[in-house]
Amino acid sequence: MKKLVTEVSGVVEAPAAQVRAALARALLPGGRDVLGKFTVEDIPGHTSAVEVTEAVIAFQGGWWYRGEWSLAPHPAGTLLVHRVYNVARRARWGVGLANRFFAGFADDTRRSFTETLTRLGADLGVGTRVT
Repeated sequence: MKKLVTEVSGVVEAPAAQVRAALARALLPGGRDVLGKFTVEDIPGHTSAVEVTEAVIAFQGGWWYRGEWSLAPHPAGTLLVHRVYNVARRARWGVGLANRFFAGFADDTRRSFTETLTRLGADLGVGTRVT
């Protein structure tokens, strides 16, 4: 069961296939742009399961975290949505405590998303905006 913790979205003024490739370069170690499921070491000593489809790049790691980046057509290009979920199977109630009730988490997620969106726009030479 997934419980939404926070969500942020934005528009990239480019087709979804170009945005997904740029997003893979920005998020995946070595810019790996491969469809499928695999594991990556995202920080030393920590691994995450990664799922990459045409429309979603998802990371799941630790006992509770799942971050999904989804892409959908938009009149101005591509709508990019980043959602963070609590996927804890046990001690779900402890996730908020362990993360100090997510104080500032939404703002940090929005700030990080905005930086990634800006980087995608620069990489593709197109405009972006947070929605």
